[in-house]
Amino acid sequence: MHYVTAYPGTPAERDRFVIDLRGPRPRHDPWRYQDVRVEDEPTERGSIARVGTVFLTGRECPWRCAMCDLWRYTTREDTPAAAIPSQIAAARRLWRERGEPISRIKLYNASNFFDPRAVPESDYAAIAAHISDLDQVIVESHPSLVGVRVDRLIEVLGGTSLEVAMGLETVHPAALDALNKRMTADDFARAADQLRGRGVSLRVFLLISPPFVPHDEQDRWLLRSVTFAEQCGASVISLIPARAGNGTMEALTAQKLFRPPTGDDVLRSYDLVVASQSQRPKPAARILIDPWTDDAH
Repeated sequence: MHYVTAYPGTPAERDRFVIDLRGPRPRHDPWRYQDVRVEDEPTERGSIARVGTVFLTGRECPWRCAMCDLWRYTTREDTPAAAIPSQIAAARRLWRERGEPISRIKLYNASNFFDPRAVPESDYAAIAAHISDLDQVIVESHPSLVGVRVDRLIEVLGGTSLEVAMGLETVHPAALDALNKRMTADDFARAADQLRGRGVSLRVFLLISPPFVPHDEQDRWLLRSVTFAEQCGASVISLIPARAGNGTMEALTAQKLFRPPTGDDVLRSYDLVVASQSQRPKPAARILIDPWTDDAH
């Protein structure tokens, strides 16, 4: 396909650009999760935890980020009350039947956990009841939604600790603006500070080879982004290779604003970050690679 429309310069125009290039969205049952996974992950204590992930079904994110295709796994309608707890209960039953014990759980809804249209606040107590035997729950959110709903979730969690995963993507200022996340690095830092003040752990998503960053500057900006994430108190930094597939990224590729990372790019980026951390006496964050494949959203 040949794209002739230049990438817009204002957020409202970018919203329309992103939406117009979307492909079809499958219909999803809001009472059924998308997928589940169990994997090992290093903990803050240096041990290994078995972490279960439930890829939940619910209302789509209201932001129109240029690189995101997670809307494909969401619904246009508000998530019904009790649907999220039902999905979590079903996932935990499946793991018990398979004999897969977990000590931590990720509740990823391809949107924002603290958006009440995606996860109704009335469901918080039921969600907490389904995970009360676990050490930690990890949820995802846009930084602008960090606020009173975090407090309400903490209130019902009891002994289960909370970690919030937020997408920083990059600290390259022009690229962060062009990604259409409608936030600045300072906005991210303020949200991180609010989490820290509540005793909540922070997980940060960073893109490998994000669009709008010149290819020969990718390594430098990745390291700067890692440093910034650590300064914000990140306990985990998850490196996510940027990918095409949502229409917008193909348009950016055609306009030479995005170059999909190769396997070598991903390995080099990971090695670069790990090498930079090895020069410090005590690295601030655990570094992970999230392949962001179709079966893991």
